[in-house]
Amino acid sequence: MNNKKIIVAIDGFSSSGKSTMARELAKRVGYVYVDSGAMYRAVTLYALRHGMVNADHAVNRKELVAALPSIHVSFQPAGADGVQHTLLNGEDVEKVIRDMQVSALVSPVAEIPEVRERLVDLQKKFGEHKGIVMDGRDIGTTVFPNAELKIFVCASPEERARRRLKEMQEKGENVSYDEVYNNVVERDRIDTTREVSPLRKAADAIELDNGDMTREQQMDRLLSHFDEALKKNCP
Repeated sequence: MNNKKIIVAIDGFSSSGKSTMARELAKRVGYVYVDSGAMYRAVTLYALRHGMVNADHAVNRKELVAALPSIHVSFQPAGADGVQHTLLNGEDVEKVIRDMQVSALVSPVAEIPEVRERLVDLQKKFGEHKGIVMDGRDIGTTVFPNAELKIFVCASPEERARRRLKEMQEKGENVSYDEVYNNVVERDRIDTTREVSPLRKAADAIELDNGDMTREQQMDRLLSHFDEALKKNCP
């Protein structure tokens, strides 16, 4: 039996389904899953709770950067619900970090260089022993540029907005399609144009357009790429 492990980096646009794919892949192959986006959402929640966001939704960068040493993000292993929960200073914030208020602010927070530097350092530590699947915006380009398998997930903004709306409505949130679509488009703009670690496909990443795929088809494709990478890097 081959006990060698690899690092899987899954990047892509917001609401492209990359977190669901990464979580399921990790479960199937027995790897650790890390949702890097949840880490940025947790920092965003901290900023909201501590009055670091004004009425115009501008983030007080100076205050947030000063508070970074007091912000501790960690993960709790999946329990009965099958979901890995995000902890902010020991508090389970998995549900609240997914609402629209946090979603609207996470990209502006994530583009702050000091925030990215702190969280990227933490993310790199997660991969020291390999056997990890991590998803985000800059995993294959910045966090793990030498990852043995890099996947770049994409789909049209319209399709991603429909998926996100369905997900939020199922959770009982009262939001409109236009609100979700505008949020998706704005996050794309910020993610792809920020100065530090912008969202882009790594030169050696495999593009996976899942706009017309079922979850089963996505997973079959992903598992195939994983098996190939494992054979290539762990003969």
